[in-house]
Amino acid sequence: MKLHQQTLTIRLSQIKDAQSLMDIDALVWTERTAPEPLLWPSREDFLQHCPPASQLVAEADGIVCGYVGFRHPTGLAGNRHVYEINIAVHPAYQREGLGTRLIRAAKNWAAEEGKLKLKLRVLSTNPGAIAFYRKCGFVEEGRFMEEYQVEGKYVDEIWMACFLEERPKFDILV
Repeated sequence: MKLHQQTLTIRLSQIKDAQSLMDIDALVWTERTAPEPLLWPSREDFLQHCPPASQLVAEADGIVCGYVGFRHPTGLAGNRHVYEINIAVHPAYQREGLGTRLIRAAKNWAAEEGKLKLKLRVLSTNPGAIAFYRKCGFVEEGRFMEEYQVEGKYVDEIWMACFLEERPKFDILV
């Protein structure tokens, strides 16, 4: 697809997007990119885990072509300044800048919501995604060594994060 020739809208997800988002998940989250393929058992199950307005959806001329989901990593009040994100772009729209636009939109959305940090997880066997996240300003914060067994091999899970604004610097008193 030639995304630059189409009208692109990034908006909050709606209930009508469920099937398109499920289809993207089935195409993108495979044994190469996730600990196991993501196949939703039902529309209801998808909507329970990904309710409307829990994702920013990219729509090109009326076709859902990607998303970035966001959620609080824990239910703790002291962690409400963080969103954990996940991003998927339909293979037909990859490598056209859509992922970068979605990450930029997610950063703007999170900042407007008062969030200070975005974090995500990626498998060490996905160097393209790691490079993409670095290009978008994410840095590695941690690594769980041999966290998953994928196709008979142990792989690391990398945790990456991006801070949305300069945090205050505190002097350490000794």
